[in-house]
Amino acid sequence: MGVLGQACRLGRCAQVLRQSHRSAPAAFNITIGSQHSPGALSLRRYSTETKQASGSVVDKHEFQAETRQLLDIVARSLYSDHEVFVRELISNASDALEKFRYTSLSAGGENLAGKDRPLEIRITTDKPLMQLIIQDTGIGMTKEELVSNLGTIARSGSKKFLEQMKGTQQGASSEASSNIIGQFGVGFYSSFIVANKVEVFTRAAVPNAPGLRWSTDGSGTYEIEEVPDVELGTRIVLHLKTDCREYADEERIKAVIKKYSNFVGSPILLNGKQANEIKPLWLLEPQSISKEQHHDFYRFISNSFDVPRFTLHYNADVPLSIHALLYFPEGKPGLFEMSRDGNTGVALYTRKVLIQSKTEHLLPKWLRFVKGVVDSEDIPLNLSRELLQNSSLIRKLSSVISTRVIRFLQERSKKQPEEYEAFYRDYGLFLKEGIVTSSDASEKEEIAKLLRFESSKSETASGRMSLEEYYNAVPAEQQNIYYLAAPNRVLAESSPYYESLKKRNELVLFCYEPYDELVLMQLGKFKSKKLVSVEKEMREESKETTATTDFGEGSLLRSELDTLIPWLEEELRGQVIKVKATTRLDTHPCVITVEEMAAARHFIRTQSHQVPEQNRFALLQPELEINPKHPIIKKLNKLRESDKDLAQLIAKQLFANAMVGAGLAEDPRMLLTNMNTLLSRALEKY
Repeated sequence: MGVLGQACRLGRCAQVLRQSHRSAPAAFNITIGSQHSPGALSLRRYSTETKQASGSVVDKHEFQAETRQLLDIVARSLYSDHEVFVRELISNASDALEKFRYTSLSAGGENLAGKDRPLEIRITTDKPLMQLIIQDTGIGMTKEELVSNLGTIARSGSKKFLEQMKGTQQGASSEASSNIIGQFGVGFYSSFIVANKVEVFTRAAVPNAPGLRWSTDGSGTYEIEEVPDVELGTRIVLHLKTDCREYADEERIKAVIKKYSNFVGSPILLNGKQANEIKPLWLLEPQSISKEQHHDFYRFISNSFDVPRFTLHYNADVPLSIHALLYFPEGKPGLFEMSRDGNTGVALYTRKVLIQSKTEHLLPKWLRFVKGVVDSEDIPLNLSRELLQNSSLIRKLSSVISTRVIRFLQERSKKQPEEYEAFYRDYGLFLKEGIVTSSDASEKEEIAKLLRFESSKSETASGRMSLEEYYNAVPAEQQNIYYLAAPNRVLAESSPYYESLKKRNELVLFCYEPYDELVLMQLGKFKSKKLVSVEKEMREESKETTATTDFGEGSLLRSELDTLIPWLEEELRGQVIKVKATTRLDTHPCVITVEEMAAARHFIRTQSHQVPEQNRFALLQPELEINPKHPIIKKLNKLRESDKDLAQLIAKQLFANAMVGAGLAEDPRMLLTNMNTLLSRALEKY
């Protein structure tokens, strides 16, 4: 069978065994990294020979330690899911086939027996006998290899095989080594999760090799004897425990193959029918894959019924060996995908064997809508799958793939602008989440290239522009990229904050989603230009015009403002920190400015209900800027003397209106009481 162990980090195995050694009986005699087999875990053993009645010699090996306890530690401590034993044994069988393929093509391969036989994995379920049989037609094992590979915990035939190949021609060995799955030999012992007796029938693919039977019940000994009529390769017979009889059911095994080993390169025949029918598309040449194949594969790995919008087929050798096939869904995201609690939809494979179907940390959370497969030969099959997410290799893999996904979307936005626009409408929120959650400034800027906004110079929604287009459209000396948050275009164009920039014909991005301005505030800068909200720009500029005495023809005089402004500050005490006149308004009587408008709006939406009103205004520090040319402001100045009560009502209503216009009103319905009183006063004459 070749390698009968599975991928496990040797350090992890050693740690588990050391822990068991502390509490084990004195009979336990474990050697870790002995001088005879450095880096391996071995059990000292002795052997005896007995003769069967039939005349065949049975070679009996007895462990000095209590093997059942050791196997129980290996199986139960390192495998969190029982069904993975099927994957481990199939992977071992696949290794045996790959070794045979390589050896048959290398020097001395002409001496192999049965070179023309089909290379396949055969699985048979037997319910009445409660047996599961896994057979391969691969390289097989000699008696010495049986003792070495199956008689020693964490000893790997595959690892030794790879080391031997290092001395041969590099070109031929590289392809074969990439197909060897096992690294350390613990996977075979996962059989004891479900079996109370294991038999291995094997015959090495060399001339005149005898058939051998290896068997154990895990109680402390195993036996090896020569038997007739053994096929070339290896056949493992698992005598299942009563509570594991489900693994003698064809449908149960079929489901496990589909879940874990559907893309093993060799055919897997389950009771005579091929069980792994879907090709590993990610390992094929991109040009050889049809659209229908992509659609079928996408539906298979995503469990959905739509088709992919974009397909990224990506292969790389550096800095890691990567074969990735990623899909961007055509359908809109579901409710669960919108939640950050949802898992990423990318499966991780190594050499066509599944590590995890939904791999945490393989892609960042904001890319959880991407479906597909990543296969990397640099990722070992790790027995402790739960520890995989903490691997530095996974972090490196995640960085490489994330960068490639971002670049791919940038390419689509230029080559397929209409298709990208449709994608952005559905999945733009995820990109914005990426900017908010990423801690890498360069990554933030790369994601920001994917954002799209309407602008003051675009006539329709389809004319949305990118930050890069804005950057290239304005003069190089302009230091800022201006944006304005508003519920829609009509309100954006009629906003008091936009008036002065409109007069100057400045380019302004319109942000319609509540979180857009938070995203841009988090981004802070794009290339060499700062991202500045027009409200902040207005407040900063008003600081420079505080000493203005001439507000233009038809405005209140400076002396009138010197009395009106203190009166307003008194009437709005506890609500505004300051009142001042501005020249930046034309059609609006007044406007509210705060230091960070985006943060203030977010605070009002999410936390203001927890803070008393007086404290709320103290936190916001709003300033009221009035337009001394506006008829309402001029009339208000006269009413202060002629009708003080009405003037107070108007002052409060102006402030309330300005707060609503700024998006800082906790509940606009609070306006109604004061507004109804004003209407009553207005109708008194009629």
